[in-house]
Amino acid sequence: MAQSDRDKPLYMISVAAELTGMHPQTLRVYESKGLVNPKRSGGNTRLYSRADIERLELINQLTDEGINLAGVVRILDMKERAEKREQENEQLRSRVRELEDQLHELKMQKKITALVPRGGSADPEQVLKGLLGGSI
Repeated sequence: MAQSDRDKPLYMISVAAELTGMHPQTLRVYESKGLVNPKRSGGNTRLYSRADIERLELINQLTDEGINLAGVVRILDMKERAEKREQENEQLRSRVRELEDQLHELKMQKKITALVPRGGSADPEQVLKGLLGGSI
């Protein structure tokens, strides 16, 4: 599921409560404490996204394990920071791959340029012989 689809506000509080097995008042308390931030419709109705539902399910799991809300806040913060770092790492890995490809291309161009005689164009067959060590 694409990130934008996960963030699309879809569920009213009654549906979100049913999906998570929580009471609507619990969802209101979690919102007031900043644990979840549903979007609002034009009529000020809370609309929860799939990401909000997943977050509420995680909160429910953590509190069921005996973690208090202060601990839940810390865990959620660490989880978000770790996810952000992972996204940054993936972007960096992608950039390194791009740079490696560019470097490889530059090295190949340098090898080819070194094989071309000065002051003229080279016979392609001669260039290939030079690249392949004279074995064509």
